[in-house]
Amino acid sequence: MEITLKGDREFDAIPSLRTKCLRINLNENIYGTFAEIGAGQETVRQFFRAGGASGTIAKAMSAYDKAFSDAIYGIEDDRRYVTEARLRKMLDHEVNLVEQRIKRDVHPNKMFFAYANTVATIDFAKKYKGHGWVGIKYQVDPNEPYNEIVLHVRFKENDARLQQETLGILGTNLIYGAFYKYNQPKKLLRYLYDHLDKDQIEIDTINFAGPVFHDIDNRLMSLQLVKNGMTDAVMFAPDGNNVLPARVLYKKNILALRGSFRPVTKVNMDMYRKSYDMYIKENKVDLEKTQVIFEITLSNLRAEGEIDEQDFMDRARLLCSLGQTVLISNFQEYYKLVEYFSQYTKGRMGLAMGVNNLVDIFDQKYYRHLSGGILEAFGKLFFKDLRVYLYPMQNDDGSITTSENLKVHPRMKELYKFFKYNGKVVDITEYDESILTVFSRTVLKMIANGEDGWEAMLPEGVAKLIKEKSLFGCESEQVHLGE
Repeated sequence: MEITLKGDREFDAIPSLRTKCLRINLNENIYGTFAEIGAGQETVRQFFRAGGASGTIAKAMSAYDKAFSDAIYGIEDDRRYVTEARLRKMLDHEVNLVEQRIKRDVHPNKMFFAYANTVATIDFAKKYKGHGWVGIKYQVDPNEPYNEIVLHVRFKENDARLQQETLGILGTNLIYGAFYKYNQPKKLLRYLYDHLDKDQIEIDTINFAGPVFHDIDNRLMSLQLVKNGMTDAVMFAPDGNNVLPARVLYKKNILALRGSFRPVTKVNMDMYRKSYDMYIKENKVDLEKTQVIFEITLSNLRAEGEIDEQDFMDRARLLCSLGQTVLISNFQEYYKLVEYFSQYTKGRMGLAMGVNNLVDIFDQKYYRHLSGGILEAFGKLFFKDLRVYLYPMQNDDGSITTSENLKVHPRMKELYKFFKYNGKVVDITEYDESILTVFSRTVLKMIANGEDGWEAMLPEGVAKLIKEKSLFGCESEQVHLGE
């Protein structure tokens, strides 16, 4: 059952913050705790100022002192405070306290919640912009388990007071959306920016959990963050959950492979394995601190018009089934991808790519928006500790194109030679020549036409998954028993 949440009218315009808070406060069944660390009590302040909060706010607290915070929530293994683990401990602790102190038999219709944030705002030197974790654990039915929405934000403003105010607005939007837009999670996501601009705050990770979100795939919600311009890149792990890029990439050696992976083929995996074998033998590359990333760009997802979310999910499922970490980015140019990685690491980076991708890198049309043109882009790309691992291409006449005979625009010839002979571009030599004619687009066409033989072009287990899950339009009746 759902208490007083159904039948609420839609607002024609964006409701004010006061209207949102008042709607929560005047709902006699919504009741819970606000716990905010690191940026004042900016969210709960909105609810106090709106009026009528006495029936909604069980407790508002801010355990600023680290010793006091540890006494309440425990000590983190890494001794850090602005982490997802810390946020989840706060949410669990506060919900448990409400459950212990408010008797269900006396308040059978109460829907409990805990809102929490743990945040570091900009430092005095303005070197670190600040970031934080924000979340809510709540019920929409007193007889059902709790739901959770947890997100990570990065501040863009250069003033701590402004960041605090921004956090308060975001928190208000989150609480309101959690209770009144939970059945429209894509809208809930967009409404987080009500009364905010995207140059104030970035949301780069979000995860939904609980009974009201049981049909939600968090990878699809990740895609919405990039699609809506809330962040330039999101990442999800092999288990399908969104992960914080900073946590995965921090101080790592990174090997990235960009592709359509529609579907992932033997060529993709051969490129990955052979480039990885070369990469981990490089100086300065620590095997224990190496992270492989499979990247899909938004422009690739839009290659045939609007983003097909089902198509995206098909690619995501396959890459996750192969144990890969996936990055969805808005970086059409490679130098932007390298700059992004450089925010988190100074370690050696590698880019594994095919011949056509490398030729595109030396195409000036991609850099007309830069005042320094292609030279500025290449300064950003190759100034870093970066190496390109080039996978060969078989031509129609059977010849093989490598870095030695690759042709770029005549005006780019000397520039290419400079990077090639300074060791920035190296050939993948131990490749599987028998699969050079395999292309994702060929496989996709064969699947669409119901042809046989495409299975042999894919890594082990991938064809079976495509058939079982009817991915890429593959008809379920094509499943062959005993395969």
